[in-house]
Amino acid sequence: MAAQLPPSIFNDVIGPVMRGPSSSHSAASVRIGRLVRDLCGGQPDSVLIEFDTEGSLATTHDSQGSDIGLFSGLLGWEADDERLPRSREHLDGAGIQLEMRILELHDPHPNTYRMTVERGGETHRLVGLSTGGGMIEVIEIDGVSVSLFGDFEATLLDVSSEPEDCRQAIEGQPEGAVDRVTVAGDGPWLLIVEGQAHLGGDVLAALPGVDRVRFLGSVLPVRSRRGLAVPFLHAGEMVAAADPSARRLSDFAMEYETARGGIGADEVMGVMRRLLGIVRAGVKEGLAGTEYKDRILPRQSHRFQERMDAGSLIEGGVLNKAILYVTALMEVKSSMGVFIAAPTAGSCGTFPGTCLAAAEACGATEEETLRAMLAGGLIGVFVATRSSFAAEVGGCQAETGAGAAMAAAALVELAGGGADLALSAASHALQNVLGLVCDPVANRVEAPCLGRNIAGAANAIASANISLAGYDHLIPLDEVLDAHREISENMARELRCTALGGLSVTPTSKAIEARLCGGGDAAGCGSCG
Repeated sequence: MAAQLPPSIFNDVIGPVMRGPSSSHSAASVRIGRLVRDLCGGQPDSVLIEFDTEGSLATTHDSQGSDIGLFSGLLGWEADDERLPRSREHLDGAGIQLEMRILELHDPHPNTYRMTVERGGETHRLVGLSTGGGMIEVIEIDGVSVSLFGDFEATLLDVSSEPEDCRQAIEGQPEGAVDRVTVAGDGPWLLIVEGQAHLGGDVLAALPGVDRVRFLGSVLPVRSRRGLAVPFLHAGEMVAAADPSARRLSDFAMEYETARGGIGADEVMGVMRRLLGIVRAGVKEGLAGTEYKDRILPRQSHRFQERMDAGSLIEGGVLNKAILYVTALMEVKSSMGVFIAAPTAGSCGTFPGTCLAAAEACGATEEETLRAMLAGGLIGVFVATRSSFAAEVGGCQAETGAGAAMAAAALVELAGGGADLALSAASHALQNVLGLVCDPVANRVEAPCLGRNIAGAANAIASANISLAGYDHLIPLDEVLDAHREISENMARELRCTALGGLSVTPTSKAIEARLCGGGDAAGCGSCG
């Protein structure tokens, strides 16, 4: 099987640009749905979706947006499509027959999507995982074990005869035409050809023993390529390569992302500038007022703005501005507006809201702000490499914990600190939230998510300042991330975004859930319960 290639700041950390309550649910599912659509060659006639009773999706697929994401992907839409909240209506209007089942499947990963589709009398099956922050892995196609991440254009070849001749012919194509060839199955075989484009008709016609050809498109903004190499993957490797006290973390981040994406520094800054524009627009939209019916918390950021402007809040300086911006961004998310998962939807306020507030407070230039966000993105790369952003895997320590660590490093960058201090700040911030559970009230990604995003901002500001003052973080970031991963592995399933423990099962939470389900008992509310 193919190995997952190194994380990209723009694939794994600051992105995707999306709508919906959850990146693990409503963004990743769009990508899985698009690949299923590709697998059957277009719009399916019918679709069967199966979730494991012991996974997270059995209880959250409706309320946290997996359904609307899958439907949107099956219709060929992107994760920020304005029609996404009404995707079920469009699915029905397109005549696609839908069946959903909750079964005892014993899937190892909590975010497992089992999809069976039919088109034109042919049946196709795909099993995919949502691995956190909108990232995915396809692990099975038509009963054959595979490992695909949506980072290439993929040509799938069904081969009934010995595949070696076919594989050699493909690998003999001119340099740059093919990045990777994988043979899966044990007869008949599935040859997976990944590259920057699908194999052309002339090439396909000359291949021996091919019975069927299918095409899967890339679903990630930054593609992979043959020979891809990055200068480091872990904080310890970065420190070993160059003196972190003599360079900014953004210098290392630029070095990393130009290598990962195969693009120049100007293009990296251009992508980050576009993302910063979305953050600024989100803050403006949130403060202007947002409304959405299926929502727990009302609009609240305007109240904070009024009290802050009137001087009737406890003096908080940059923290108060960060609280305002974090709240505005979270309100946009909860109203199905466009935002950036950074690193996830559930934690979409902490990193960008705190970074933007601090940048404005200290009078940072546009370039300084962009580089601070890039620095925070590199901390996210380290998290993705050694642990996970997925709350279904590691609770809220995986979401707002990572967001706070990213923000802390970005703030050190804004203050002129070196990479060593930025790593220290990230370590402090993550140590402060180890073991933080994910227990969404009423099975929605709003509360206690908002409070934890705000607490993440406070954590980031405090961690940045104590690092700048020379406080000793004691435990290197890599070791903290190892502890982060180990705690995730030992955390009870009920406390990992399943809505089966903690605040999720309090009487008030269940009453809110029942109300949102139409006034009935939440436990009997179909996919909501």
